[in-house]
Amino acid sequence: ILDNLPVGEAFDWVDRVSVELTTQMLATLFDFPFEERRRLTRWSDVATTIPYPGGLVETEEERQAELMECLEVFTGLWNERVNRPPAGDLVSMMAHSDATRNMTPDEYLGNIILLIVGGNDTTRNSISGGVLALNQNPAEYDKLRANPGLIESMVPEIIRWQTPLAHMRRTALEDIELGGKIIRKGDKVVMWYVSGNRDERAIENPDAFIIDRERPRQHLSFGFGIHRCVGNRLAELQLKIVWEEILKRFRFVEVLEEPVRVRSSFVKGYETLRVRLHPAT
Repeated sequence: ILDNLPVGEAFDWVDRVSVELTTQMLATLFDFPFEERRRLTRWSDVATTIPYPGGLVETEEERQAELMECLEVFTGLWNERVNRPPAGDLVSMMAHSDATRNMTPDEYLGNIILLIVGGNDTTRNSISGGVLALNQNPAEYDKLRANPGLIESMVPEIIRWQTPLAHMRRTALEDIELGGKIIRKGDKVVMWYVSGNRDERAIENPDAFIIDRERPRQHLSFGFGIHRCVGNRLAELQLKIVWEEILKRFRFVEVLEEPVRVRSSFVKGYETLRVRLHPAT
């Protein structure tokens, strides 16, 4: 991916790098037809968008129709895999696992969308967000160039700073008092990860992007407890490797203009990020 980028020319980093890398990884994990992998990108975007005139989809009916198309395609993959010996891809693992082989269509679609969004949107926007953060904080970019070993602590700092999913909603299972407020059993509770990751009571100087923080993994971007992201190590590995490879090739990934942000109250991400590459030598 990086070797095919146009050095010295303006291009969209989101499309050429962030989307392409995460979509290739997702297609590999699903053993999804590689030449059709951008359908995964589309379904991920549709699943998290807000319908509006001129948007990705204009109505909720359009959105549901595309999600049903996703279910139809993945049902075909399920039917192929369930009649074969178990394999290492995620669809085969679900088809052959005692815990998941009897899912309803809605449950299957829910799990597929969870994996598509979790394996695509989040890492995609952290890859783009890291480029933006380094441009906005040139002293940190200088630190990184001087010491590429800081990638280890920079990756969780990118994930904290970006917080690619702004919140999650849960349902209270019992009455409880929290922060002087009563939450009743059955109440819907919104957990603002993006707010928690800027909490000065837990994180020193939380609004700053600092790639050599002492405790960089103290953040909530992956959730917490039983709902902690199952793909967190894979996400960190993708970011680590992409930055190792970027530094080998390019001295500077220069952001040329303000990014176009995703129209979503849930996904904190980027539609486009125009950049220009400067070679390492």
